[in-house]
Amino acid sequence: MMTDNPFSSQQHSQPMSEINTTPLVDVMLVLLVIFIITAPLLTHAVKIDLPQATSQPLPEKPEVVDLAVDSQGRVYWNDVELVTGEIKQKLASVANQKPQPELQIRADKNTRYQVLAELMADAQNVGITKLGFVSEPK
Repeated sequence: MMTDNPFSSQQHSQPMSEINTTPLVDVMLVLLVIFIITAPLLTHAVKIDLPQATSQPLPEKPEVVDLAVDSQGRVYWNDVELVTGEIKQKLASVANQKPQPELQIRADKNTRYQVLAELMADAQNVGITKLGFVSEPK
């Protein structure tokens, strides 16, 4: 009967036809225990108060008024030449709009500062708050 036992210490001429599943079962049981222990920890959450977001439409961007001043002191309103007294009327009409348009001044490099100072003073006197300068990089 000793020869029928596959675990005997005698040398066999044939390979064993049975797979030893004991290490596989041991590894599976260890993994099962690890998952049983760690699964409740994964569902634990910290309670925090998150800020509530409100969705509001973005305000429309105001139009941009382009004022150009050439070297002779002539003023152009969106590429249309203006007469000297007409600039104050245009600035006053723009100042009353809601939202107020942005006034962008482009000046020739040879323009006298007095012309620009008068233009900025007229814009400030009528209540224009958004004023910018446009320049060209070298």
